[in-house]
Amino acid sequence: MIWQTTRYAVDVARPRVMGIVNVTPDSFSDGGEHAGAQAACAHCERLVREGADILDIGGESTRPGSPPLPLAEELARVLPVVRAALGMGVPVSVDTYKPQVMQAVLDLGVDIINDVRALRQPGAAELVARHGACGVCLMHMHRDPQTMQLAPMEGDAVAQVLSFLQHAAQDLLGLGVEKHRIAIDPGIGFGKTVAQNFALLARQRELVAAGYPLVAGWSRKSSLGAVTGLPVGERVVASAVAAVLAVQLGAAVVRVHDVKETVAALAVWRAMQEPTTTEGEGR
Repeated sequence: MIWQTTRYAVDVARPRVMGIVNVTPDSFSDGGEHAGAQAACAHCERLVREGADILDIGGESTRPGSPPLPLAEELARVLPVVRAALGMGVPVSVDTYKPQVMQAVLDLGVDIINDVRALRQPGAAELVARHGACGVCLMHMHRDPQTMQLAPMEGDAVAQVLSFLQHAAQDLLGLGVEKHRIAIDPGIGFGKTVAQNFALLARQRELVAAGYPLVAGWSRKSSLGAVTGLPVGERVVASAVAAVLAVQLGAAVVRVHDVKETVAALAVWRAMQEPTTTEGEGR
């Protein structure tokens, strides 16, 4: 399966690792570690060295309770990093829901728009359709960052998420966007309970059956903390395990903070899929 983006036709028959670059002072996961443009650019370079297939750059935190970010501030955070990342030899994604930011980064040549609101902002879907080439990732989010965990989803999350994503993708197809440009993301942690998040993993093949590359974002999420008891900074192993499980169940892309560890974990998974004829090792 190919995920077509502005500059790259990404073959997702081999699962791909999307490295997260938060250009924010208030991310739940890395506490503003890469908030400045210089630090964020250095982080992009490091993630590519560690094996990231895609860079995903975001300027606005979507942690529960986070306030909206003014447009000018998001642009000021994101654009310098995007300019640098476009020269690093991998597809560049921008995590935004604002059409004005989408237009600005697409004008620079960005490959993918990754929208937690699935292009529901007025004009966003039409903008992507007019571009004619960029990839897009449609994510499911219940409510919004300010309220999503105050009143999480009720009932069967898998059926509701699948229906939402199918309709969002169909709306894009209706605007003339080719299917191979579209990926979907169930939005782990975005307005779901712990049980619902793990149901989305256990039944992930139902989402994959929709026929779009599936992006799985389990990295350092609170649901992993709920089942392990570990704080966010100690969830690397749990995140890598969740990434491998997601790939085993059909995910095309895993969106992660810890690229080196995830790449290593997937190398082990891949060796199981394609066993070699070399002799085994003893204890």
